[in-house]
Amino acid sequence: MAEDVGREVLKRLRSVEGHVRGVAKMVENDAYCIDVVQQILATEKALERIRGLLLDRHLRTCVTTAIRGEDPAERERVIEEILNVTAARGRN
Repeated sequence: MAEDVGREVLKRLRSVEGHVRGVAKMVENDAYCIDVVQQILATEKALERIRGLLLDRHLRTCVTTAIRGEDPAERERVIEEILNVTAARGRN
């Protein structure tokens, strides 16, 4: 499963990379501002989907392993990690 997610993430990242180059080209060509903004919004949505895939994989693998594990410090560490990521998202 993790390998499939990794391939999917890479595929999506390459697509985002192409979108960013397209946005740069639009700016170089003095495209209509709202068109550029719409492309940026589409790129942000694509990155959000990638973030979701990665968080899902992390929760189902690393976090699950830590929660089921014997080390209470590791459990606390992964919980804190998720809380920090969630808090950082709220600040953006």
